[in-house]
Amino acid sequence: MADKIRKKLVLEDGAEYYGYGFGCDCERVCEIVFNTSVVGYQEIISDPSYTYQAVVMSYPLIGNYGIADEDYETKVPTIGGLIVREYNDLPSNFRYTKTLSEVMEEYKIPGISGLDTRKLARSIRDLGSRRGIITSAETTVEEALEKIKNTPVPHDAVGKVSCKKRWYSRTANAKYNVVAIDCGIKLNIIRSLNLRGCNVTVMPYNTTAEEVIKCRPDGIFLSNGPGDPEDVTPVIELVKALKGKYPIFGICLGHQIISLASGAKTYKLKFGHRGGNHPVKNLETGKIEITSQNHSYAVKEESLAGTGLTVTHLNILDKTVEGVKDEKNKIFSVQYHPESAPGPQDSAYLFDRFIALMEEN
Repeated sequence: MADKIRKKLVLEDGAEYYGYGFGCDCERVCEIVFNTSVVGYQEIISDPSYTYQAVVMSYPLIGNYGIADEDYETKVPTIGGLIVREYNDLPSNFRYTKTLSEVMEEYKIPGISGLDTRKLARSIRDLGSRRGIITSAETTVEEALEKIKNTPVPHDAVGKVSCKKRWYSRTANAKYNVVAIDCGIKLNIIRSLNLRGCNVTVMPYNTTAEEVIKCRPDGIFLSNGPGDPEDVTPVIELVKALKGKYPIFGICLGHQIISLASGAKTYKLKFGHRGGNHPVKNLETGKIEITSQNHSYAVKEESLAGTGLTVTHLNILDKTVEGVKDEKNKIFSVQYHPESAPGPQDSAYLFDRFIALMEEN
């Protein structure tokens, strides 16, 4: 234990959690959220939706299968930090190329282990998500609270993670051309579209409607991403301009943007939904899907009246809206991740629905 760097997490209400550092030895102020996934920590640290957030893993052992080159969800991870009960730096996995700590050090992501993650996750569940700081164990509570107070809440999350110029992901024998608006897109979404015969043109979040039309797409995809959906006005305006012209499919932040563009409202959840075990009811089939989720905001169901959108999916646990559609304009979206890796895969049919709409069009 002597060679480990003593660290602590201080929340904005003054709560302290002591532990040991791994990854990058740096200080970071973040929103603190928790994730209930058992596996998939590589996909979590490389999911752009976690920009400016430090994630508490409720599963106790993290790092035990290392990091594999093929499993990233983005090329440059932007997660704010990682908080775990027990960190394992000796992976057992024939596919691994680096340890989790090595990757976090490379991308300047601080980690802290050895603290009571069960207590911390319960605190977030009971009191809601709060800001906190991962800092040296020597930092006083007063100093930590001052640093949190003096760090502004960022509103540029999508601009930070979106691509700066368009790029392409092509597939053999393609049948459709899809324009994907990158608000922080996960690579497995692109893989899922390629697998179904789509060439994908990935474009920045501030792309204009004219630029999209020039690509002559068969359909538009709106990606997941970090932050408050109301901050992403360029994409909201883009959806308004393209509505009814092409089939549009949105996931996570894309779902919230479609709702806002149609005239609905969004609100921040107490502690959000994160993890791979959220039950969602498909109101059209009556079936329950086990889903993977990662979001802080939700669509107000009562605000959907008069927007042309109808609710297609509901969260079983808290009755939040998990999916909407506008049949007339060939638009639909879900709050969860049908492409989630390493799973569950109950909702992969939604990509087939998007293909069917493009075929119809």
